[in-house]
Amino acid sequence: MNPKTSISRASALAGGLALSAFAALPAWAQDAATDAAEGAVEAVAGEASTHTQFILNSLLMLIGGILVFWMAAGFAMLEAGFVRTKNVSMQLLKNITMYSLACLAYFLIGYQIMYPGDGWLMDGVIGAIGLATLEPVGLTPDAADLTYATVSADFFFQVMFCATAASIVSGTVAERIKLWPFLVLVFFLTALIYPIQASWKWGGGFLDQMGFLDFAGSTVVHSVGGWAALTGAIILGARKGKYNADGSVNVMPGSNMPLAVLGMFILWMGWYGFNGASQLAMGTVGDIADVGRVMANTNAGAIGGVLAAVILSQVLYKKVDLTFAINGALAGLVSVTAEPLTPGLGAATLIGAVGGVIVVFTVPLLDKFKIDDVVGAIPVHLFAGIWGTIAVVLTNPDASLVTQLIAIVSVGVFVAVTSAVVWLAVKAIMGLRPTEEAEYLGLDKAEVGVEAYPEFPMSSTR
Repeated sequence: MNPKTSISRASALAGGLALSAFAALPAWAQDAATDAAEGAVEAVAGEASTHTQFILNSLLMLIGGILVFWMAAGFAMLEAGFVRTKNVSMQLLKNITMYSLACLAYFLIGYQIMYPGDGWLMDGVIGAIGLATLEPVGLTPDAADLTYATVSADFFFQVMFCATAASIVSGTVAERIKLWPFLVLVFFLTALIYPIQASWKWGGGFLDQMGFLDFAGSTVVHSVGGWAALTGAIILGARKGKYNADGSVNVMPGSNMPLAVLGMFILWMGWYGFNGASQLAMGTVGDIADVGRVMANTNAGAIGGVLAAVILSQVLYKKVDLTFAINGALAGLVSVTAEPLTPGLGAATLIGAVGGVIVVFTVPLLDKFKIDDVVGAIPVHLFAGIWGTIAVVLTNPDASLVTQLIAIVSVGVFVAVTSAVVWLAVKAIMGLRPTEEAEYLGLDKAEVGVEAYPEFPMSSTR
């Protein structure tokens, strides 16, 4: 196995990276100092032993996996706040079952497809078929790959990324999809669609061989969920009453903004593990410094997204929209995810700020095309994910714009086509939408049987 092969070389780049167009700006003086360092990081007296490095690398992935798992709670709270009161229990149920099914599908099929080692079914394109297997109990040093980490730590970390890709879809198609058809899509997304395209980069496939760079998954994770969400929203159609015949939009306010903000902060926190642990190593001075740098830049991307969305919302609408601030933070995080190592704090902030701007402009754009995205996941994860993948070339001199664009298109076409096939097949066989009566009543009553807010008798009419 060769997980995230290009990412694992990130620590060797820290001494020699240039900021190209950004290098002259004072805000990034710290990068000029980094660029001036000569040569790669060399072994020094007192460096941790190979065994200790192996332990620390594994520990980083375990801690990172726990943080990324916490993002499942963030998605659940965000979606619970953004949907109407009559559909909150349904969203919570979807998040619990979706996470569980994604982990099972990744174990049964996805992990071996994503990381086939030398067992490709189609070299560089389709990975191996088989169950994920862990190392034996009581692993001895002579039986371990001491150059990386434990297989169990790697699987635990990677399965959380797979579940995250599925979570992105849930919010977009909220309030008008039945539970079981949605779970069928989740199974195929996490067992096949996500792992196949992820193997092209992180499994050492053809995109990795071309030099495509995506540190923690602006394209490999976030745009995948975004493409599947966009395809589903188009095929599923809008919620009843969302759009009028003249094209005007009826606002459908979310049920609980405090929950949505809580979800945003949980996701923000989880992102430190999402990006920071994607360094995949912390056994050397250079590695642990890079982990800290990644986390600092991740935070900078988020604050850039927030501030840009808030300022632009005030300028355009004369009021600050809280939902833009929430999604601005998330778009900033997605934007910096493709390359959170090489920018300085100023560059990371600007990259995130562009993500916030993207949200403010593209949310109403989707409404013009009558694409109903309940939580704004398409602007956040797809559009900002595309931007973040392109932005890699601004701070990483090893990145090629042509290669980055080829990867964006390759992944986009693959995910859009394959997810559309699944969406349409499920629609033909099982049906996707509840009845109009059930949608009006609310899926909490119609399908779940447990209302999130039973003390609100008028919730079913909202």
